[in-house]
Amino acid sequence: MTHLTPTQALNIPTKINKGQIEIVNDVPIIKQGNKVSPSEANLLQKLNIKPFQYGLIIRQVYDQGSVYEDKVLDLTDDDIVSKFQIGVKNIAALGLKIGYPTIASVPHSFINGYKNVLAVAVETDYTFKQAEKVKAYLKDPSAFAAAAPVAAAPAAASKAAPAAAKEEPKEEEDDDMGFGLFD
Repeated sequence: MTHLTPTQALNIPTKINKGQIEIVNDVPIIKQGNKVSPSEANLLQKLNIKPFQYGLIIRQVYDQGSVYEDKVLDLTDDDIVSKFQIGVKNIAALGLKIGYPTIASVPHSFINGYKNVLAVAVETDYTFKQAEKVKAYLKDPSAFAAAAPVAAAPAAASKAAPAAAKEEPKEEEDDDMGFGLFD
């Protein structure tokens, strides 16, 4: 009658080194969801490995009369904010499309109305402070080129540019060209 060690019973290659049994290769002993055989449990016990975990597996969530999938528990604050932003964008788009003002679409309506008034001012003699800036730009775009950021120039031009730049006064750059939402 032969007595098999747990490693022999599981066909795990071993060798004896300095009086100790060494497992030659990494060998998965058990897999999640499978039943553990007595020889596997014996080997795990000798290796002092306790891979067992007890707990609940959540399949659905019940909250105030509603039932949700377990994925709801994995949502982060960023996920909720992004879903909310998508909803606000959809409401704004719908309100703009059907011409019904909503809190989400009103800022867009104001900007669109401002663009329309600005377009009328550009095409007619009607003017106001912001329209004057746009009219001046349309008459001579090169006058505003000094305020615009310049792309990387060739090396020869970049050496001559610092001397010229020192002589010219710098203009303040205004990203929105002086236009505000409620100006």
